[in-house]
Amino acid sequence: MTLQVKMKVIQISAGVLLKCGQNGDPSDIQTEQLLLNLYKDEGAVVALLKICRQECFSSLYADALRTVASICCVEEGITQLEKVDGILCLADILTDASCAETTRAEAAAVMAQITSPHHTSTQHLASFLESMQDIVTALINLCETASCGEVFLLASAALANITFFDSMACEILLQLNAIRILVQACRDRQRVDTPYSKDQVVTILANLSVLEQCSGEVLQEKGIEQLLLLLNEKPSSSSPSESAACERVQQKAAVTLARLSRDPHVAQTAIQLMAVPCLIELCRSPAERNNSDSVLVASLAALRRLALECPDSITPADHQQLIKPRLVDSFLLCSNMEESFV
Repeated sequence: MTLQVKMKVIQISAGVLLKCGQNGDPSDIQTEQLLLNLYKDEGAVVALLKICRQECFSSLYADALRTVASICCVEEGITQLEKVDGILCLADILTDASCAETTRAEAAAVMAQITSPHHTSTQHLASFLESMQDIVTALINLCETASCGEVFLLASAALANITFFDSMACEILLQLNAIRILVQACRDRQRVDTPYSKDQVVTILANLSVLEQCSGEVLQEKGIEQLLLLLNEKPSSSSPSESAACERVQQKAAVTLARLSRDPHVAQTAIQLMAVPCLIELCRSPAERNNSDSVLVASLAALRRLALECPDSITPADHQQLIKPRLVDSFLLCSNMEESFV
């Protein structure tokens, strides 16, 4: 098969799988499943990764990896990837500065797919741990140098997934100044331009905030200010997926703030930056929290954490309704009796 033919096959395959995933039409979903089954049966992951290991096919890498990512949405695809040391291949591409940014971004997309919490099997992650340092380093570097929002989203999504299943990844990220990189990225609309990207950033920050040493770096990078901005994330359209992304951003921002506020310096900074009125508004106003119960619970928890540090920051009425009762009682009060706050 000639290079031109191989390129055409891969591009068509990637295009069809992408179209099926976006449309969601039953016939398209059936077509996608047929393609995925064909690829699984014929060992497509093996063939595609062979292409990615040959420099003469470098122009095909991005399309090949995009197809691999689609195939790896099912367990059998990941099994194929594992059998041919696919994670090592991905690590090689991610750490190769001579590879085009689009190629490294597609490798990050595969990494995000195979580390997704939705997969029930995690056996393939054993080989991933062997390359953890290199992969995490390459991904945070890609976040820092991303030329557009799509590249940043793919790299940060992979990192977000990775931080869920191994605390070592969080420790590595702290050593690599990830907090500075991520907070600065949030201020750069060329890289972080949608709630989906912000969701990945705040997921990473939430997982990093479990580590005690995280709080000092967040303060140094003015990360509390950024978290308060994320607490006010609103959708720019009526898209259900965008609304859901905004809810996740708000909820995780509140969780991160609560975790960080175990440090008295963080709590005092948050209070000085008017975090308390912001959290109270989220608790009292369904519209401000995108009508989300998860945002309400997280906001109540963060508010209670701050109240422990500085009780005087809460008015008697707010304390009586939002702090003093059991958490579940405050939740029910806010979710079922909004009219009492009008």
